[in-house]
Amino acid sequence: MKLCLLDTGPLVAFLDARDSQHARVADWLEAFDGRFLTTSAVVVEAMHLLGNTRRGPALLLEFLLESETEIAECTSPKTLVAAAELMAQYADTPADFADATLVLLGTERRVQRIATLDRRGFRTYRTLKGKAFELVLDE
Repeated sequence: MKLCLLDTGPLVAFLDARDSQHARVADWLEAFDGRFLTTSAVVVEAMHLLGNTRRGPALLLEFLLESETEIAECTSPKTLVAAAELMAQYADTPADFADATLVLLGTERRVQRIATLDRRGFRTYRTLKGKAFELVLDE
């Protein structure tokens, strides 16, 4: 089964019909036949961004449950240290905490496919093994 990392941008775009990327993301999600991996940092960020959208948080929860998205916890001391190091390494890009946790999850699970709208960041970031990410929404 195809595994794909899931970033905040596509979640927000899909669940907010007013978003300029909504149709593009919705079309891609409809065609996707794999499984999503994300982090608790991405979920928190999406919850925040969807907080003022009608039923936004409820729709996010519904999507995550129905899609059986695997959500990795990212607040262990080891992960926090590694994420902070990545944020410092990519400070010029910049990398936020959610981005750093996705890089770490991609490294851990050996997954480079990512659904993201952050082209600049994820074209720059590399896994800890030096692998480039494959931006599936650009295919």
